[in-house]
Amino acid sequence: MMLRYALRTVRHRKGGFLGAFLALMCAAALITACGTLLETGLRGTIGTERYAATPVVVSADQNVHRTTVKHKKGKTKTKHKAKPIAERAWLSENLTTRLGRVPGADRVIPELTFLAEPLIPTGTGTGTSTGGRTAYGHAWDSAALTPYTLTTGTPPRAQDELVIDRYLADRTRLKPGDRLTVQSTQSPRTYRITGIAAPTGDGIRHQTSLFFSTAEARRLAAHPGQVTAIGVVPAAGTDTADLEAAVAKALRGTTAQVSSGDERGPVEFLDAAAARIKLVSMGGAMGGTSLLVAVLVVVGTFALSVQQRHRELALLRAIAATPGQIRKLLGREALLVGAAAGVAGALAGLPLGSWLHGRFVALGAVPATLQHTVSVFPLFAAVAATLIGAWAAARVSSRRIARIRPAEALAEAAAERGRPAWGRILAGLVLLAGGTVLVAVLSVLRTEPASTPVTFLAVVVLASSVALLGPLLVRAAAAVLGAPLRLTGPGGRLATANLRGNATRMASVVTPLTLLIGMTCTVLFVQPTLGHAARAQAREGTRADWVLTAEGPGVPAQAARQLRTDRDVATEVVRTTVRVGLDKYAAQGVTPAGLTRTWDPDVTAGSLAELTHNTVAVSELAADQLHLKPGSTLKLTLGDGTPATLTVAAVYAKGLGFGDLTMAHDLVARHVDNPLAGTVLVSTARSQEELAAAVRKFPGVRVVPPATADSLQAERLQANAEVNYFAMGLVLAFTAIAVVNTLAMSVSERVREFALLRLAGATRRQVLRMLRAEALSVLLLATTLGSGIALAVLTAFSIGMTGSAAPAVTPLVYVTVVAAAGLLALVGTALPGRVALKARPVTVATARE
Repeated sequence: MMLRYALRTVRHRKGGFLGAFLALMCAAALITACGTLLETGLRGTIGTERYAATPVVVSADQNVHRTTVKHKKGKTKTKHKAKPIAERAWLSENLTTRLGRVPGADRVIPELTFLAEPLIPTGTGTGTSTGGRTAYGHAWDSAALTPYTLTTGTPPRAQDELVIDRYLADRTRLKPGDRLTVQSTQSPRTYRITGIAAPTGDGIRHQTSLFFSTAEARRLAAHPGQVTAIGVVPAAGTDTADLEAAVAKALRGTTAQVSSGDERGPVEFLDAAAARIKLVSMGGAMGGTSLLVAVLVVVGTFALSVQQRHRELALLRAIAATPGQIRKLLGREALLVGAAAGVAGALAGLPLGSWLHGRFVALGAVPATLQHTVSVFPLFAAVAATLIGAWAAARVSSRRIARIRPAEALAEAAAERGRPAWGRILAGLVLLAGGTVLVAVLSVLRTEPASTPVTFLAVVVLASSVALLGPLLVRAAAAVLGAPLRLTGPGGRLATANLRGNATRMASVVTPLTLLIGMTCTVLFVQPTLGHAARAQAREGTRADWVLTAEGPGVPAQAARQLRTDRDVATEVVRTTVRVGLDKYAAQGVTPAGLTRTWDPDVTAGSLAELTHNTVAVSELAADQLHLKPGSTLKLTLGDGTPATLTVAAVYAKGLGFGDLTMAHDLVARHVDNPLAGTVLVSTARSQEELAAAVRKFPGVRVVPPATADSLQAERLQANAEVNYFAMGLVLAFTAIAVVNTLAMSVSERVREFALLRLAGATRRQVLRMLRAEALSVLLLATTLGSGIALAVLTAFSIGMTGSAAPAVTPLVYVTVVAAAGLLALVGTALPGRVALKARPVTVATARE
């Protein structure tokens, strides 16, 4: 019976359910899109290219492991955890001999992979011509792994000879006999091209290969006695699975990993394997925030929908409908709307997820080698979440109307209740207290991974408290704004009366606007707050007169050595990430000689003069977390998985600008994929022109003032922040849609009210002026609340991360956010209002519901 009535209600009140349908559909689309990103991170395929003709690949373990054993109540529990390292781990070349004795192995091919960027002369200087592909160097002996075969010329034999792939040759029109300068892990060197090689098939889409002689490849790889990987080719008639098992048996007792099939892709593309974690984190954060925002918006939308039907539901109570029947009716209506919106939104979320993945690839957050993965699970999850959210929203919205007595039902419908229910007020105060606790917790969190989720959760919780306490806040705003609004004429007086008499309806509009302003300001100013503090510390701690930067992969070590004299200091800075236990820390390597002339991280204990190959300087944050002081021993894992034990030489305060761990440059450079310095700090009396002349032979290297280097760093930080802005932009877009949707529903409900005002003598202009006054009042309240929430959260974030209660807020950006919210409010009010005023007043006022 109730299902049939629910179907009829939905069919005959399509307009009333349209707002809820749109909100739920957008929520389902967002959840589906985020779910596909999450699934791509968990199960996305990384296809192999370089090892296409090599069924079995042996590589080093790319993880740090920790095993804990706990004895409790007579039981022993063993837990094993693994975390990925930041750089490529290398294998001992001696394993090739052992693998050569494996039964069924026809060929064992060692592989060397290293940085090798071709530098092509252009009209404005020197650049690359790889068409967005990453360029790698290899030894020609490993060309058979793909396989690459020569189409023209001869293999490289001398150290100054080179074979390029067909893709690079086609783009640059290079041919055998031409000369090409390559920036590798060493200083740039010019090679003579002896041949052009082409891969079998068209499977190479993401990389360019340059092949060197074996001796030159070993020199450039800079890992004596080690190889990147080892390919094992089976003999004729040998099954790949049997060979893989035999290889694994031969490597028993070592940490080497054996891969075949799709497992070869992560061995080849380490950045894609590392991007899985980033994509899981990004998809989970976006999906979780979307879900919280969706629940908040949908509850408000359903509350407004139920309020619009108050008279109808009150009539059902008056003719003896039980509270349970009312709840069932609203619940089944919500399920019908939720099912339709969930299916439509889930289907729309599939192309949205694909587009999102493409944008993340374009922004550099996700490598193209990690293929987008889609299955039915995100769709089912989105539909289920939509159904549950719709049903829960309807149940929450129906609590009051279902509980009132039949005799009071029509009286309740005639006028809005003067005070919200005590349960609603209590719940709002609880959420307000919870948001306050989250803000307090945020002020003591000192790492970005820990503070970021708390930041956005605090905004949503505080906005939820506004949703519950909204009627009281609207009445308070009406009391404050009453006098100014009365001065604007009849429209202002009518707006004041509506704010006081229809506070619940107005509160349903305040909530999404507050969420939009609060969330947008938080998203836009979190990264600048952190970036500005880090840059300020870096500026204060940089004592150098000049800075060397590079357009390519980095500044060669020879360029820094050329600038060093008895009077001048050149400090090379190379950055990486290390692990202490399983925890990740930003680290850097710096040249110890003359360090205090170019670099001052504000040492608070110990001395940088003690920084050697066996010591490390740590930030105060790392020292507190790891309980370190000068003289303490620190065990860590370097970027490529090599363990190291160092003695703490100094503790410094400016960890945000200079990283948590600082070691000797040569120690770090031996254990990273790119040993070139990101910057070189120079202390000298020489002029910029003199330094530029000294490094002119190094393509792409520039001499700039520290202020210019700071600007370049700001541009890089902005590029990284764009990924976060884009990720949260969709959530904000959904919130903006909810704002317009809620406003349109709120105005469309008032057709009879407008008609009565017109019959009482009000003109269309006066009614529209009243609507604008209401919208501006609501906007002012929402701006105050949203700005207050954002300011509290950003201040707590700034205190925790930077130690200063001064978030980086750009006034022009803030004004733009408020102006955009105001435009949405006015458009969402004016357009439905004009449509509602087109009806004839007498017809509307006398019509029955």
